[in-house]
Amino acid sequence: MNLSIVVPLKNEDESLPVLEAWIRRVCEKAQLSYEIIMVDDGSTDKSWQVINGLKKENPNVRGIKFRRNYGKSAALHTAFEAANGDVVITMDADLQDSPDEIPDLYKMIKDDGFDIVSGWKKKRYDPLSKTLPTKLFNAAARWMSGIQLHDFNCGLKAYRLEVVKAIEVYGEMHRYIPVIAKWAGFTKIGEKVVEHRARQYGSTKFGGFERFINGPLDLMSISFVGKFGKRPMHFFGTLGLLFFFAGFCILVYLSISKTVFKEVGIADRPLFYFGILALIVGTQMFLTGFLAEMINRNSSIRNAYLIDKEI
Repeated sequence: MNLSIVVPLKNEDESLPVLEAWIRRVCEKAQLSYEIIMVDDGSTDKSWQVINGLKKENPNVRGIKFRRNYGKSAALHTAFEAANGDVVITMDADLQDSPDEIPDLYKMIKDDGFDIVSGWKKKRYDPLSKTLPTKLFNAAARWMSGIQLHDFNCGLKAYRLEVVKAIEVYGEMHRYIPVIAKWAGFTKIGEKVVEHRARQYGSTKFGGFERFINGPLDLMSISFVGKFGKRPMHFFGTLGLLFFFAGFCILVYLSISKTVFKEVGIADRPLFYFGILALIVGTQMFLTGFLAEMINRNSSIRNAYLIDKEI
C-alpha cells in the first residue's frame, strides 16, 4: 500500500464527508493505493456515525473511536500503530489542510529520500491568539532542537513508515514529532510550503494561552528524554557528584580551619550551611538517578487507550 492518511478528529461531522471525497479524488487521480484512518477522539456530535457511513461508501476508510477524549497525541499514536502504508500522511479534519498536497508530499518521501516532510503554512488564516504562540514556540523549538523548520505544529506532515513505527507520541508531544524523530535517529527532515485554508465548519479546538505553559515544558521534556532517557544516571549522577564534591570541599576547609587554625564560630558562618546543603542535594541527586534507572528499566507501556469501536 502506498499511503496511510491519518485524520485525528473531534466534533467534525460536517467536514468529514467533504474531506473523504477530496482525499479519494486526489489519490485516485495520482493512482496511489491508500487507506484513510479516522480517529474519533471522544466526539460528542455525529462524527462516528458519519465515519460509519463513509466506510460503507469507501472500503479504504478505517475508523477508530476512543471511549473519551485523550488528545491529539493519543489519536496519532494509535493511528500510527494501525498504519500500513509506505508513507504516512497526517492532516487535520477541519479542511484547513488541503489534500491536493498529498502527491507532492508522497514524492518527497519516496523519491527524494526524506524521513519526514513537514508542512509550512506560510500564509495563515488563524486568529492572532493562535499565530502568536505558534511563532514564539517555533522559534524556541528551532533554537533548542537545531531543526530548522518554520512550522513544527503544522498538522500536515508526511513520514516514512519506519519513522512512525519507531517513535512514541504521548501527552501533548504531537507538536514536536520532528524533534522526537531526530532523537530516534531520523535526521533527514524536510519542509514544504503548503496551502492553509480558512475553517469552513465549526470552531477551532485550540486553546491559545495554554501553549505559553505547555509548549516550553513539552520541549524541555523532549530534549531531556532524547539526551538522557536511556541513561538518566548520567545526568543526575553528574549533578550529584558536582554538588557532593563542592559540599565535601567546603566542609573539609572548615574542618581544617577549626582544628588547625583554631578558628571559632564556624557553625555560624553561611558557608557551613551551604556545605551541608550541597552534600544533601548531591546525595538526593544520586538517589534520583538510581530511581530513574530502575524506572527506565522496568517501565510499563505509557500509551494505553481504551478503544470503544473499530471498523
